[in-house]
Amino acid sequence: MNQEREPEIDMSETEAEHWTVLITGGGAGLGAAMARRFAEAGWTPIIADLDEQRARAVAEEIGGDALALAMDVTTEDDWRRVAATIEQRFGALDVLINNAGVAVGGTLEETSLEDWRWVMEIDLMGVVIGCKTFAPLMRERASGHIINVASFAGFAAAPGINAYGTAKAGVIAMSEMLRAELADSGVEVSVLCPAFVRTRLTETMRAPDEGYQRRVERWMDKSGVSAEDVAEVVLGAVEKPRFMLLTHGNTRWLHRMRRWLPETYFGLMVRGARKAAARTGK
Repeated sequence: MNQEREPEIDMSETEAEHWTVLITGGGAGLGAAMARRFAEAGWTPIIADLDEQRARAVAEEIGGDALALAMDVTTEDDWRRVAATIEQRFGALDVLINNAGVAVGGTLEETSLEDWRWVMEIDLMGVVIGCKTFAPLMRERASGHIINVASFAGFAAAPGINAYGTAKAGVIAMSEMLRAELADSGVEVSVLCPAFVRTRLTETMRAPDEGYQRRVERWMDKSGVSAEDVAEVVLGAVEKPRFMLLTHGNTRWLHRMRRWLPETYFGLMVRGARKAAARTGK
């Protein structure tokens, strides 16, 4: 973290024993992997999850001062309660990782308005409420780091993930503007954009049909990037802050292609989606 009014803070693993990190959706998958990795580096993870039993299981596995909290990220009262608990227990929060999320598959026409509202409320508004809760507290301390978990889908503009991609695009855009708003405040902002990683996301995913579900699961299985790999990237970004966190090698050049060769990129996305649909019979 960069501070202009205080001495620079060394956030290396040997100096991190008193740092706190709040991870929403920390009871499984990527959130749990981040909690474990930060704990290994000497941090105190605060694991928040809608499923309190899962959060407790991760906290008990980690041990030490790890704390589990039940939390619905769409509820302002829950955010206020969590913030008060952290202040009382630890004094302040150093890193917020807005990780909780759900997935919806399908085109615009295939996706119900109910599912649109569901994914927007959790994946976008949950992040917004988290930032509104902790950004003022971090600004006041002139210290902190907010990491918002978006997705490669947020800038991929790929067909067949309209609602989910739109929600994640909102997270990216909001993070870019928040970064500018917090410039020179001592508070860092990052946005994490992983592609397919084997997690429990498909357990709650709402998809138009079984073929779509099988396609996503196959891509997850074929991914060469694990949740632990992503957690390592996140920890590194806290120690040496940077904004855009791309965890898969191919997404780095796709990100550049979309900016520099938009029409070429568009054709690539359309052809890729058609081939994937043909392989699964949809």
